[in-house]
Amino acid sequence: MGNLDKQLRKFSPKERAEIEDLVEKILERDLTGLNCKKLKGSRNLFRVRKGRIRIIFELIGNKEPNIMTIERRNEDTYKL
Repeated sequence: MGNLDKQLRKFSPKERAEIEDLVEKILERDLTGLNCKKLKGSRNLFRVRKGRIRIIFELIGNKEPNIMTIERRNEDTYKL
């Protein structure tokens, strides 16, 4: 989570609060009401979109979701 803390510093306090709520829901696997979509060409990668914020994460079986990146939308957002 250290890398995610570094990524969160790029956001305003208001955005950080939104992101923390989204991450909490993702970790609880409660994706209802979220703009969540499976990424093409991948079995386990998903993205949650909220405004310009994108959270890309991996779901494998019953393991805890792995948050891969949190960033603002740009041309390189989905190039992992």
